[in-house]
Amino acid sequence: MFKSILALVPSERPVRPVIDGSVALAMACHAHVNALAIGYESTNIPMAAIAGPATGMMFEENRLRALERAQTAMSVFEVEAKNGGISCNCRAISAIPAEALSIAGAAARLHELIVALQPEFERHTFDNDLSMEILFQAGGPVLFMPYTFRGAFSARRVGVCWDGGRLASRALRDAMPLLRKADALTIITITNSSSIPAEATPERLVRHLARVGLPARIVSFPAGHSEIQPAILSVAADQSLDLLVMGGYGHSRLQERILGGVTREMLRCMTVPTLMSH
Repeated sequence: MFKSILALVPSERPVRPVIDGSVALAMACHAHVNALAIGYESTNIPMAAIAGPATGMMFEENRLRALERAQTAMSVFEVEAKNGGISCNCRAISAIPAEALSIAGAAARLHELIVALQPEFERHTFDNDLSMEILFQAGGPVLFMPYTFRGAFSARRVGVCWDGGRLASRALRDAMPLLRKADALTIITITNSSSIPAEATPERLVRHLARVGLPARIVSFPAGHSEIQPAILSVAADQSLDLLVMGGYGHSRLQERILGGVTREMLRCMTVPTLMSH
């Protein structure tokens, strides 16, 4: 199981999904959690203020307000971590957005799993940017918790989205600690997809998983590209899945997030926790 988890506790959006998810997972895995909350320092200070005599005081007030937001968010994590009896370290800092991305990305590379909040594209907050960017910066799996998520996280029924590609394979391997503990596995795939290599069909995947003691069933559906994401969520609802596993498509270029269509729509509309790997 995962033994090292980074929880990115948002400072400007709901904290409970990330906190409840990371604490429950740490309890189940006997894992250590490093919790990081970043208060974002505004870079939109008017030029007239910057040129004035109170410049230093203004920047310091901005920093202190950002730090206070981070500390408030972290105080909730500390209470739940204590109640859960988990091993953890807590860090609340302030930073400008570019520095925050660098800090969180570097920290993520030292952990086996990152827990982050589902981005909310319609809302302008740097917490959203961090959630999207961490997928490309982490170098490992990111467990996105829906911002509507309530209660303890438990991955008993898991769905693996499979197209036979590299990113799907990466996500499958990264999720293996959770798959080994699951009660039921479902391989979700598109019926008769011509893009799935003959050596990596869903049927071959099921046989491979069976050899390592992980029985799985296949659920397939016919779908065009625009229909894939709603079909996946429909399967998740029909199968009462606790977790989805899928590749995260897209790339980050000079802090410009470019997401694949299915990845973006899944991040926009996810209804269950989703582990993505890039």
